[in-house]
Amino acid sequence: MWATRPNAPGISPLPSTLPSTPRWTEMPQLLLSADPGFMHLALEEFRRDSRNGQTLDELAPSVYLLDCDEGFWGLAETWIDDPPVFTRHICPVDLTYPLIATPRDLSRLSDAAVVEYADLLDPDVSFSVQSRILLDLPYKPFDVNRAVSSALARAASSPLDVRQPFQILSVVCAAANRGLELERPAAPSDGQLAFLGLSLASHNISDWAGGVRRFRREKEQVSRAEFKMLEALEAFRIDLPAGGVALDLGAAPGGWTRVLRQNGQFVTAVDPAELHSRLVADRGVRHKKMTAEAYLKEGPDAFDLLVNDMRMDARASANLMNAFSDFLYPHAEALMTLKLGKTAAALEPACTILRECYTILHMRQLFHNRNEVTIHLMPKLA
Repeated sequence: MWATRPNAPGISPLPSTLPSTPRWTEMPQLLLSADPGFMHLALEEFRRDSRNGQTLDELAPSVYLLDCDEGFWGLAETWIDDPPVFTRHICPVDLTYPLIATPRDLSRLSDAAVVEYADLLDPDVSFSVQSRILLDLPYKPFDVNRAVSSALARAASSPLDVRQPFQILSVVCAAANRGLELERPAAPSDGQLAFLGLSLASHNISDWAGGVRRFRREKEQVSRAEFKMLEALEAFRIDLPAGGVALDLGAAPGGWTRVLRQNGQFVTAVDPAELHSRLVADRGVRHKKMTAEAYLKEGPDAFDLLVNDMRMDARASANLMNAFSDFLYPHAEALMTLKLGKTAAALEPACTILRECYTILHMRQLFHNRNEVTIHLMPKLA
């Protein structure tokens, strides 16, 4: 991709020509983002899958600076083949740049980005700048994105595309607490740094900065659970069949059912509780006002898609999914959340149950998950 990939094995880091010198790392370190309540599990994933993985700094409860022998690139390749569950986002740290905590940082960062990255951007594919600010500064991520991306767009030939970039320059502004030797300008704001790194979007686990995917709240929205399904459909690249037939277990008040209807599915919504009035009036929704277990005894139809966001024990939910697998077409898919509580002790036993009847295609703790993970499944052929 890049003619000179930043700090790839065997390639020397670029020298800086700026007076307040950025500091290049010999092999790109990385920033890892996860839900603070499950960060310990994300760090376990990092230590399991890296060689001599080390924690260098906690930049925020949800963001850690890490290092390992293979650097960002080696770990990213490993996780493309075998993605982690609790790690939401990673990005490289090619260099650190000292901040002075004034609006002048915007022009300084823009100049540094042009010097260090303009020649590294692949001109044949799109790029974007994704910024996060983890401390109190007189500017916002949008300001950094606009300033740096505009400067790079003028200096490089790569097209700017903030929605579907192929390559991403990550900029994270944070206070370094330990483990870093800094080269500082004359009057820095003590320990405040910008961490910069260039990568392919496909290497970052999530296409969104820090794995934070937000959706606009719609007036017709039934529940916040809709965001979970929207994020899962996007993250797992699920293409729903036109005019498909879906089964929604534990549907009330109907958030997932509404998203399925928006995507052209005819939905059987199973729940003893009432659905939202908008869905009651929808002729594409059939409400079975009973428990999932009662519907199973009734003898369900066949479905293209099975979804389950029920609040129940993870193992019980997995067993319920298995029971309904007989009513799925061979081409069908399934999407569910597994409730974990404060630990992940129930995750592997539940997955063992699911593997009796399904192949697990994807499993992630998405941004809109709380004490749960989302799993994308395909039924095994009998």
